[in-house]
Amino acid sequence: MVIRKKKDEDDFGFDDIFDDFEDEFRRMNERISRIFNEMTRHMTDVQGPFVYGFSMRIGPDGKPKIEEFGNVPNFRLGELEGFREPLVDVSDDDKNVYVTAELPGVEKNQIDLQVDDQSVTIKTDVPDRKYFKVVQLPEKVKPETARASYNNGILDITIEKEQPKKKGGTKVKID
Repeated sequence: MVIRKKKDEDDFGFDDIFDDFEDEFRRMNERISRIFNEMTRHMTDVQGPFVYGFSMRIGPDGKPKIEEFGNVPNFRLGELEGFREPLVDVSDDDKNVYVTAELPGVEKNQIDLQVDDQSVTIKTDVPDRKYFKVVQLPEKVKPETARASYNNGILDITIEKEQPKKKGGTKVKID
């Protein structure tokens, strides 16, 4: 319950609003501190820095797609021990799917890149820079058309989309 002060003629009630914000920020800070303390207690095998975040984009169907990234175990599914998850962006046009990944601190010959018809797997296993991510693609692609370039820590991948089969099928005569 919030106790409100009686308004004076010169007071517009702003003190009450700021008190509410201050209380909410204090409670939020306490919750965040508890979460980080719990994380560090369970993460003795992961070397810092600890990275966790998410990216959001609008998919081709108009719905938001949220992807998590980072190296914080117990908060993500499918991570490998000691690996960081690079920040990745996926976009497409009528003909191609584009994947951009941030992999700072590695050389292009240290990147293991695998493409299948529905996903891209990016992995580096350098002692100081271990990255791993499986990226689900928005549409089926032709893996044999994949092209990649790497410059200043940015990996750019372009893959042709699999052309959809014509709808409607074959006309059949009815007897």
